[in-house]
Amino acid sequence: MTTTYNCTSDDQRTEGLQHAQRAISEKKCIVMPTDTVYGIAADAFSPLAVTMLLASKGRSRQMPPPVLIPRVNALDGLATDVPADARALAQAFWPGGLTLILHAQPSLDWDLGETKGTVALRMPDDQIALELLGLTGPLAVSSANRTGQEAAQTASEARLQLAESVEVYLEGGFRPVKGTAALPSTIVDATSTPFRVVRQGAIELERLREIVPSILGIGETIPAEVPPVEDATPTAGDATPAADDAPIEVAETAGVVDSTQESVKPGAPSEAKPE
Repeated sequence: MTTTYNCTSDDQRTEGLQHAQRAISEKKCIVMPTDTVYGIAADAFSPLAVTMLLASKGRSRQMPPPVLIPRVNALDGLATDVPADARALAQAFWPGGLTLILHAQPSLDWDLGETKGTVALRMPDDQIALELLGLTGPLAVSSANRTGQEAAQTASEARLQLAESVEVYLEGGFRPVKGTAALPSTIVDATSTPFRVVRQGAIELERLREIVPSILGIGETIPAEVPPVEDATPTAGDATPAADDAPIEVAETAGVVDSTQESVKPGAPSEAKPE
């Protein structure tokens, strides 16, 4: 039976976290608050639980969920060959609204979907979420909404969309804050150089560049080098250069991605959807 707990009450919070822990161990889905929006969560190491999570959202294996972790040092247990710049970003913005796409530990016995050997990791800045993660370990988490619908900012909003497909709803009030937009986490692909933002969200590009100056924004490419113009003094008889012979100035453009869905398509970062 589906149950909602008001986690602003100490008694219900304790009971709700215990019920959520049991539900996760039984390979069922729960809804929890995070620092960005509400998420639907399942045991990251259970293919059955992840399949149920994706089915609840109406999503295929081509859109695997990110994984939330309780501590920064859990990063090395789930990812391999972590670049120094990725560690610097984690130290600067975890806990917080930054998701890092990294190479997954090949020895892990899990199946999050078509990840192509990568995993998207985040440590949320939310006390209820961190308490639950401390009880359960890493969780596969996607925004608590049906695909194509608005991300839920309360557990009650999530229940209107996900209904009985979820065992436990942990209500913690509005996320992030009542009256503010539901910003998802910013997703950075750290599996190649330079790093690239594949979804703009809670952490602005300028703040990321304070830590890793070379990081590319959405739609940006590495500027091509313009060959130097020969320094020659024109002489009589020299032809005047035509306009289309002049050096071309390289411009970078940034695009915008849809930020209403929370999931990641690792392996094709430029097409990644929100978490």
